[in-house]
Amino acid sequence: MDQVKIGKFIAERRRQANLTQMQLAEKLNITDRAVSKWETGRSLPDSAIMLELCGVLKITVNDLLCGEVVTMDNYTKELENNLLEVVKQKEQADKRLLKMELVTGILCLLPLLFCAIVLPHFIASGAMEEWLGALIIGLSLLPLLIAIPFLIKIEQTAGYYECQHCGHKHIPKYKAVFFALHVHTTRYLKCPKCGKKSWQKKTISKD
Repeated sequence: MDQVKIGKFIAERRRQANLTQMQLAEKLNITDRAVSKWETGRSLPDSAIMLELCGVLKITVNDLLCGEVVTMDNYTKELENNLLEVVKQKEQADKRLLKMELVTGILCLLPLLFCAIVLPHFIASGAMEEWLGALIIGLSLLPLLIAIPFLIKIEQTAGYYECQHCGHKHIPKYKAVFFALHVHTTRYLKCPKCGKKSWQKKTISKD
């Protein structure tokens, strides 16, 4: 999708509706700064307000994603292209999220690993009291404990889990992911379609 073209289209339709950036922002309960970012092509409208924006500008979502009013002759083709583009962008975003999850997890583990390797030598040599070493190791756990809920949320929402019995791909609830046995991103989950449990691998694409 061409963000610059979409931005110019939003600006054009806003002016045709005799609205300022501030007035459009007020109708959508957002800031005029967000509208400015759309119109300059620096960002796209969030999916949560896309329908409301299209209603105000009197266009379809397909028009918005194309950056122009789509005629009926090529409506279906443009709709398919836009849907494919949205799927592609989601897959790319999911890949980035899963990569970020891995990097963040490793960074949070480093203090604990460092303490587990280094502190025993200080304690054994008498250079550090055992209680102090235990306290430092406990504190080194904090980054990981704080990050775990956020890392699990990323894993839950990015991509899909694939049932090994029926092949159904789904996004489970946070609670199911949190309590599931796992080996990295492969988790023992119940399939909502066939009802069977299996070790389900994380996949990016739903196809």
